[in-house]
Amino acid sequence: MSKVNKEANKEVTKEVTEVTKEEIKEETKTEKKNETKNETKEKKDSGPDNKIAAFLKKKDVEISLKRYGIDALGAMAQGLFCSLLIGTIIDTVGKQFGIGFLTQTVATVAGKEYTAGGIASAMSGPAMAAAIGYALKCPPLVLFSLIAVGFACNALGGAGGPLAVLIVAIIASECGKLISKETKVDILVTPLVTLGVGIGLSALIAKPLGDFALWTGGAIMWATKLQPFLMGILVSVLVGVALTLPISSAAICAALSLTGLAGGAAVAGCSAQMVGFAVMSFKENKWGGLVSQGLGTSMLQMGNIVKNPRIWIAPILTSAITGPIATCLFKLEMNGAPVSSGMGTCGLVGQIGVYTGWTNPSEAALSQGAVAITPGAWEWAGLILISIVLPAILCPIINMGLKKLGWVKDGDMKLS
Repeated sequence: MSKVNKEANKEVTKEVTEVTKEEIKEETKTEKKNETKNETKEKKDSGPDNKIAAFLKKKDVEISLKRYGIDALGAMAQGLFCSLLIGTIIDTVGKQFGIGFLTQTVATVAGKEYTAGGIASAMSGPAMAAAIGYALKCPPLVLFSLIAVGFACNALGGAGGPLAVLIVAIIASECGKLISKETKVDILVTPLVTLGVGIGLSALIAKPLGDFALWTGGAIMWATKLQPFLMGILVSVLVGVALTLPISSAAICAALSLTGLAGGAAVAGCSAQMVGFAVMSFKENKWGGLVSQGLGTSMLQMGNIVKNPRIWIAPILTSAITGPIATCLFKLEMNGAPVSSGMGTCGLVGQIGVYTGWTNPSEAALSQGAVAITPGAWEWAGLILISIVLPAILCPIINMGLKKLGWVKDGDMKLS
């Protein structure tokens, strides 16, 4: 019996040993496969494409529409607002109210006299470039170098300088970021690269870009004069939509040097969006929403537009109505700083731009044949109706129709 047990135990032991050997073989094969996979992955990770991607990520260089078309463009508009637009307002206030220290010469450069507002306006190139650099998260040495790049680019770009500044400042910023802190003499290399790329590109492409922007803006303004009804609708709707989208309508108008009747249509479209949303969402947002949208920006509604795009119908239709009324009936022209065309009722900058254009046309407007005028009751009535009264009446009425259709309901425009 014991002999039989021993034989059985031997067989079992043999079988277990064979199974264990098979398992060990399988485990060895699996380990080898995993090692091969890891080696392949390591090779891929260490490939040239991934090294470049890792370097760009390290330098915070993000090549995307959001970074350049939204962040940089929006920042450029802010830089333009804080220099050219504010300078123009200061000059206008000084002249209209006879404020001596605002109209007297505070500096003379190369034989040209500058007032306080004139200096602010002259620094629009550096302000735009620095704002773009800030939006692109440039390190200090790159950011400070962009000031000279902006000045050179805006000067060489002429009236279409803002578009040239946008493109050149973006390229110079990214090149400066790539070289920043990569050498032991960073304080010399980074500014040299940023300035070299920026000023070199300015010399090569600033004038052609400026001329192209000026030609495009001129074509739009010419078409608006030729077909004020159709172009009034088109310009009003497109610029108004750009204002509500997370891009900068002000920067677009500035880049195209949009003034005259086309500028007036742009003011109408932007005002329709801002005042329209502010008034028709009053039930949901009360006074805070009225002020933040009416004097701030209709961009606050973008989240709600994504949820229900039909809430955008009323402001767009309103802009399609007020645009041609502005161009055909009131002949409303915006001959102030071109950036004002895309501001709407934001801080009443669009309306201030119209008034500034009446009394003191900008250089861009003068180049298109604008002349100073003394506004009468008709001009004032047109400005107030187009900018405030008509959007405040038409937009809620159209929205009521949409509510009856069931396309829009209460709470759709509630700001969080």
